[in-house]
Amino acid sequence: MRSTFVILFTFLLTLPLTAQTEVRTEAQMTAASGDDAPLWLQANKYGLSSLDKTNGYIRAGVFRGMEADSAKQWAWAAAGDVAVATGFTSTLVVQQAYGEVRWLKGLLTIGSKEEPMELKNQLLSSGSQTLGINARPIPSVRLSLPEYWNIPGTKGWLALKGHIAYGMQTDDQWQKDFTGSQRNYTEHTRIHTKAGYLRFGPSDKPFTVEAGLEMGCQYGGTSEIWEYGEKHTIKNSQGLKGMWRALIPGGGDDLEIGTEYENADGNHVGSWVLRVNYDQPKWGVSAYFDHFFEDQSSMFLLDYNGYGEGEEWNTRKDSRWFLYDLRDILVGAELRLKDCNWIDGVVVEYIYSKYQSGPIYHDHTQTMPEHLGGNDNYYNHHIFPGWQHWGQVMGNPLYRSPLYDTDGWIDVEDNRFWAWHIGLSGKPADGLSYRLLCTWQKGFGTYNRPFTAPQRNLSFLAEAGYRFNKNSLLAGWSVKGAFAFDRGGLLGDNTGVQLTLARCISLNK
Repeated sequence: MRSTFVILFTFLLTLPLTAQTEVRTEAQMTAASGDDAPLWLQANKYGLSSLDKTNGYIRAGVFRGMEADSAKQWAWAAAGDVAVATGFTSTLVVQQAYGEVRWLKGLLTIGSKEEPMELKNQLLSSGSQTLGINARPIPSVRLSLPEYWNIPGTKGWLALKGHIAYGMQTDDQWQKDFTGSQRNYTEHTRIHTKAGYLRFGPSDKPFTVEAGLEMGCQYGGTSEIWEYGEKHTIKNSQGLKGMWRALIPGGGDDLEIGTEYENADGNHVGSWVLRVNYDQPKWGVSAYFDHFFEDQSSMFLLDYNGYGEGEEWNTRKDSRWFLYDLRDILVGAELRLKDCNWIDGVVVEYIYSKYQSGPIYHDHTQTMPEHLGGNDNYYNHHIFPGWQHWGQVMGNPLYRSPLYDTDGWIDVEDNRFWAWHIGLSGKPADGLSYRLLCTWQKGFGTYNRPFTAPQRNLSFLAEAGYRFNKNSLLAGWSVKGAFAFDRGGLLGDNTGVQLTLARCISLNK
């Protein structure tokens, strides 16, 4: 990855000055009191953050965009973006290093790139539950339709976008260091993600509906598993076989192969997402939903439960199914005020994850044919290190990331909770912007390791930024300051401040 960055950086500096090429530099410093940096000073920043009370980084990147080729059938872009950090999980962070080619609407991206969330406000939402912006980008090969494409024959009433990607995590050494090589970890974990979204209604109409499916899978690599004090090495599915089973769930993990209880190879997660929009010239409002799932019981809210008895205990005999409740969901509302500077955006979200298809998981046996698919244990897995990268969950940061753990296990120790989240933003003056975030959360731990008593938490952020006018002596410079705190037993009592200084230079000028 480091050599890839050097090649990209050198290549970008040789581009003609007429190209849309920018050099971006940034310096950030965080200081806090308590046990950790407050939640909203380090969450949803693509993993370029730290829980350490004192941390900071210097960042520099060169970006060649596609704007100059926007009218052409073919276009290309590339970037190299690196940070040198203190108080982080690593000193040198290759945050982005990618090249991409567009043909018509299709886009091929190779490398690690910060991809935005879909169907949610990037600055004000608490985050997507499957494909979030909380962890470091993963080097991938990604084929996508990044913008909606009107399906022919529908007169713009039906449009499609989405992506499919394969990549590999880069946190092998961090996993070993964090676990002391005495807890479960996986080397060379492969990642597969895919998503598809349909828009109903033309984009120039006031009312549109967007519905989609987001999915991810961890597969491949070598897992070191400790059970009852003994270490087991597991070679997970590799090559085309692993890629296929990540694309279409099937087979079984190494511990399940040869048994009657083969489930699916790899750690599969996903979300059903829906967004309803109503836009007017001066304002707009949206409602959105994000239902997370780990398996069939939570994906379809339905599971087969009609097995026979005795010698037919593993035979499907009856048309009988178990219906699960739709309880776990993120529900949000967004208000956009297009002519109001003091407040231009408001987001309110409620997230509930306590149900997880119920507390019981029981596979049918010869003596008890009932099958219950509960205890989904969101973001955790019995072989892979869970839905995380470099210790930060790859979904919504209200699921407490493994970086908070002190026992050496890479686990999300609080995945059963409910929370309210509010976000406000505005631009009260030319160049001046702000945002406020406030989150109230009540956590219950996990089904396997519940808290002895529910843990509560209040997290708050006040952030303001100023971008200097393009005609001023400091054109291209911006400064941002933030104050945040946590209060409660879930994350501790933490208070901190953060200062960011950045500059953007366009080489074609």
